[in-house]
Amino acid sequence: MRLISFQYQGSPSYGLVRDASGVIDAGRRLRGRYPDLKAVLESGALDELRGLADAPPDLDMSEIAHLPVIPNAGKILCVGINYLSHIKETGREIPRHPVLFTRFADTFVGHDQAIVRPKVSTNLDYEGELAVIIGRPGWHIGRRQALEHVAGYTCCNEGSVRDFQYHTIQFTAGKNFYRSGSLGPWLLTSDEQPDPGRFHLQTRINGEVLQDASVSDLCFDIPSLIEYCSIWTPLAPGDIIVTGTPGGVGRVRKPPIWMKPGDTVEIDIRGLGTLRNSVVDENAN
Repeated sequence: MRLISFQYQGSPSYGLVRDASGVIDAGRRLRGRYPDLKAVLESGALDELRGLADAPPDLDMSEIAHLPVIPNAGKILCVGINYLSHIKETGREIPRHPVLFTRFADTFVGHDQAIVRPKVSTNLDYEGELAVIIGRPGWHIGRRQALEHVAGYTCCNEGSVRDFQYHTIQFTAGKNFYRSGSLGPWLLTSDEQPDPGRFHLQTRINGEVLQDASVSDLCFDIPSLIEYCSIWTPLAPGDIIVTGTPGGVGRVRKPPIWMKPGDTVEIDIRGLGTLRNSVVDENAN
């Protein structure tokens, strides 16, 4: 299944992508039993959504505004320096443990929405990533059971304001500017791809390929990340693990390539979908 969160006529809902242009409005059809997609996961109610999969579409894709797949994630855990190609281009040593930081939910926009370049910086970098959506709660999850806790996967542009990122040894400021990244276009349920290592990721700006790598190039694979994160924090349905970016980021290029107003940025994960966003400047007022 491909599951989305969206707004229709100003009201939030969620549903299933029925075909190339049709959306089944599960929020309406389930009559408010689950207020959002996170609540569906918390209630273990994915089978109820599966029961709607053959229903006729309620809406055309052109009628909705995409929200981040999980707009209200409780935890967003991001992994830095996790592709071998990215480790090589930064000149770092292979880390002994995952390099982790957190993001806030309001730092992301949905598919086809505008990423915002902040007025205090022009150094807004792209980072194409595979994001993991947790579907079952767990604490101290072993790697052999880790994928059983995954609801599905989505694309992420983990936009980074690089000058603020390197103000100190902590990443928080540069990784958390309002609406500086994106998540979408949908959650592809894990039964559609049992082996996430088979995904292949490309990042394109205005059609130019800037990142191109298999997810199998991860230093710490997805079971390892779930195992490690769940050692120190319980994982809950709707939590997101953003797994890292491949080589080819804008900061290391000569000259650097930054996302700028007017750009169209695409994170294309083969077998999953394509996340597309424009870029605008923050309103100076």
